[in-house]
Amino acid sequence: MTPTKHAADPAGLLPRQEAVPRPLRVLPDGAGIEIIDQRQLPHRLAWVALHDAEAVAAAIGEMWLRGAPLIGAAAAFGLALALRRDASDASLEAASARLAATRPTAVNLAWALQRVRRAAWPCLPAQRAAAAWREALAIAEADVAANAAIGEHGLVLLREMASRREGPVRVLTHCNAGWLATVGWGTATAPIYMAHAAGLPITVWVDETRPRNQGASLTAWELGRAGVPHRVVADNAGGHLMRRGEVDLVIVGCDCVAANGDVCNKIGTYLKALAAHDNGVPFYVAMPLSTLDLSLPHGDAIPIEERGEREVTHIAGRNAAGEVVEVCLVPEGSRGANPAFDVTPARLVSGLVTERGVVAADGEALRRLVSAGAPDAAGSSDGASRCAGDHGGAPEQRGPA
Repeated sequence: MTPTKHAADPAGLLPRQEAVPRPLRVLPDGAGIEIIDQRQLPHRLAWVALHDAEAVAAAIGEMWLRGAPLIGAAAAFGLALALRRDASDASLEAASARLAATRPTAVNLAWALQRVRRAAWPCLPAQRAAAAWREALAIAEADVAANAAIGEHGLVLLREMASRREGPVRVLTHCNAGWLATVGWGTATAPIYMAHAAGLPITVWVDETRPRNQGASLTAWELGRAGVPHRVVADNAGGHLMRRGEVDLVIVGCDCVAANGDVCNKIGTYLKALAAHDNGVPFYVAMPLSTLDLSLPHGDAIPIEERGEREVTHIAGRNAAGEVVEVCLVPEGSRGANPAFDVTPARLVSGLVTERGVVAADGEALRRLVSAGAPDAAGSSDGASRCAGDHGGAPEQRGPA
């Protein structure tokens, strides 16, 4: 991870459009991908190479990597790697099913796999892997571009807030929706990075985000490396800060948005939205269009992932000797329950910050937005052009999946 250095960022760590830190990169020989093992953060930065679909599936399911956009991109590469080993119809179906089962809530996972399937299926078996790899690369690059656009639109909101008050704009975040959760820039953090780079005074309240502490471990790590002023707070402190007038706006990411504008995000988001609504604090959701699922009529239709109870009953941290250890938090015999996400009703959302602008969280606005172009249009093409180029000319086409 070596972004280009520039005058405002002597350490070379601040995300910029021309040199964005990325938690996923293609291996030089194209034999796989390399990811940051987020389980090691914030105490150690470690890269791990993934050479096949099973390794990618394990990395997603065990949260070596996380974040809806990054999950989708990684799964796309995983499916392409599976087709390199076996390009048969059976392999395509089996690998798709295995990867899709890793995280049921993040809609980007199914969306990215479907894009790769559409790219590969019409091709001859000898051409499928190359077509799938090209589509995975297109998905990754489109994510970086979408997040940069979200940053620009969100920056307008931060500038407007700055114009109405003295001192830094005070933003509260939840979970990690930074560049570690995407292929680059992040969603909710993209406006923050752009504001900081532009010299706009800004400070961030970082929710710790129990039980996996993605805010304390990941968002704080990102912001610290970029030099963005921030303070980590307990999850339950958000309402208190808003009531005291110490939060100007809330920006969170999302894992899925239903057709009516209901938002599914990391557990605890709903409570922040309620507190923001009660205190008149704007509550914005950074939403790449790839996280919109128009097949789901409302938030109650979104599947909520239940994760293992050990994430609740135990916690890892660094001890005085510098060792990372896990400790138990609860009395022996106490069980844990671990719903990983919750749903924030659209009525509590001030606006959805998308790559096409800020829109209202309602069905009509979302339908109008999508009618301007299919959410998966960027980087996509028809089957013939996907398959062409491996052996010259347009290939023989196969039937639809």
